[in-house]
Amino acid sequence: MVNPWKTYVKLSAVLMGSHGLTKGSLAFLNYPAQIMFKSTKVLPVMVMGAFIPGLRRKYPPSEYLSALLLVVGLILFTLADAQTSPNFSMIGVMMISGALIMDSFLGNVQEAIFTMNPETTQMEMLFCSTVVGLPMLIPPMILTGELFRAWTSCSQHPYVYAVLIFEAMATFIGQVSVLSLIALFGAATTAMVTTARKAVTLLLSYLLFTKPLTEQHGTGLLLITMGIVIKLLPDNKPQNRVPKPTEVSKVERLSTEEELNRLINEDDQERRQVV
Repeated sequence: MVNPWKTYVKLSAVLMGSHGLTKGSLAFLNYPAQIMFKSTKVLPVMVMGAFIPGLRRKYPPSEYLSALLLVVGLILFTLADAQTSPNFSMIGVMMISGALIMDSFLGNVQEAIFTMNPETTQMEMLFCSTVVGLPMLIPPMILTGELFRAWTSCSQHPYVYAVLIFEAMATFIGQVSVLSLIALFGAATTAMVTTARKAVTLLLSYLLFTKPLTEQHGTGLLLITMGIVIKLLPDNKPQNRVPKPTEVSKVERLSTEEELNRLINEDDQERRQVV
């Protein structure tokens, strides 16, 4: 194991807090309101990246514009056919805001770990975070009685085991994919990819089940497309070209020859002065 256990204890605590606050906020917010908040995840991820030690990321204005278009577009698209309007509660807003902060902290810390310890694998991070989080989760489930109720329900409905196994496999594949994206492209790009994935999933559901698309759907889809296009545009900043090993050796050879010629010339001048 590359990283100390205390690192995964912090990650597990943040991960559990994020999921707990997200699920608990549904007691005070309706689903459209929660969707609005969760769709803005990419923005706090980008802001938090500037404060994480070992990362200190700074994004150009085009990145923020792309993220903003994605967020607004996804909110318009998901709320276009909502049966109810977003319902806000101060407690619910505080809970979902806390979940967003923890989400932004989690992704950037994972990126910092991959950056500072390149030998860290996605399997290690996923396994250790899960193992450490398990003893944190069991005591509250026992105290609230949820563990025993879940055990009884699964015993009465055996098909639930198959559903849980399938969900665990799908979650494993999804988590490894997300961690791979964070390791290769960073937390902000990963958040933008997952945000765009939500839009693609919603669009496919409308195409497969022949749901009617309204003008609000079209506006949201247009903003999402604009955000993706801006993200894919090449950076106009000149990049510092890294010299190839052959070029480095050539430069070193030339500098060595110049130094040798200089020494020979100095030696000739000293001999002439002595003569």
